[in-house]
Amino acid sequence: VMTCDFLALARPGVQKLSPYVPGKPVEELAREFGLRPQDIVKLASNENPLGPSPAVKKAIEAALPELTRYPDGNGFALKQALATKLGVPTASITLGNGSNDILELVTRAFVGPEHEVIFSDHAFAVYPIVTQAVGATAVSVPAKDWGHDLPAMAAAISDATRMIFIANPNNPTGTWIERVELEAFLAQVPETVMVVLDEAYTEYVETDDVPNGMDYLAQYPNLLVSRTFSKAYGLAALRVGYGVSSPQIADALNRVRQPFNVNSLALAAALAALQDEAYLIESRRINRLGMQQLEDGCALMGLSWIPSRGNFLAIDLGREAAPVFQALLREGVIVRPVANYGMPNHLRVTVGLPEENQRFLDVLKQVLISG
Repeated sequence: VMTCDFLALARPGVQKLSPYVPGKPVEELAREFGLRPQDIVKLASNENPLGPSPAVKKAIEAALPELTRYPDGNGFALKQALATKLGVPTASITLGNGSNDILELVTRAFVGPEHEVIFSDHAFAVYPIVTQAVGATAVSVPAKDWGHDLPAMAAAISDATRMIFIANPNNPTGTWIERVELEAFLAQVPETVMVVLDEAYTEYVETDDVPNGMDYLAQYPNLLVSRTFSKAYGLAALRVGYGVSSPQIADALNRVRQPFNVNSLALAAALAALQDEAYLIESRRINRLGMQQLEDGCALMGLSWIPSRGNFLAIDLGREAAPVFQALLREGVIVRPVANYGMPNHLRVTVGLPEENQRFLDVLKQVLISG
């Protein structure tokens, strides 16, 4: 009989954590409601609907004979390719098991229980999770029009502030920060406060109003830009992302990074994905058309949404979204409720293929009428 309460032995920050809730897998929904997997549409996790690039499949096949070997712990080839593409030295790049890994590494390396970490309301769930896990104090700044209020975030900086998370574009709202706002903000942040600019959706941006974090690295050594191969590059299953920062910050991250945190198949796939420009262009095209399709469909139903620069749309149902989410599930359509982000009336819907988007819109209409 177990008499020890092991949760009581865990660190205080960990005891109070709620585990991250991922989107419901297709297989689980099929079992639950007796649906066929092919009848289910998953628009819950901001995944790329295109399926992997043929070049990526080929690269993975070529890497298979070496499965008994450890990966290249330094990710030499991928770092070289990223350095060339981004115009940064390889010493500035840290590879991660998804960009989530980078967010955790930077927090573990720099933040302790004596520090404060600033982020925005309705920002990515991982920011409060990593902050709490290291026992630091979370400072959540109220949003403005569902987006980051950078002047308010700058005003929240205290002597205890060690890090600020900014997502641009932001998940789950799709909101973005314009160049002028970001520049004014960065100029105000003390050098001892790290700014983590999370650009997981940056490859989907097709307008000039969203800044590129790479443009500010030379001027701000306290800046780290994180990016991922999970979205536009279509490699969510392989978990590979990266951070770009001053070499000094990268050096600190490498001290806490697991030696082989990015596996060989992920390294090979990311390298191939980076070189497949046609795939990225097609991903953007599908996203642009799908976004328009979702917006048009919502407008016809009289629903409003938060304008988005990502590959998803936060739709305002004007009422509690949880029952609508459940009704959609029963029909085999998986989207994302965002009540845990303080948005109980919204559903976040990933842009899918045209037929997937249509299926969602048709089922939503049916649910709203009957409900």
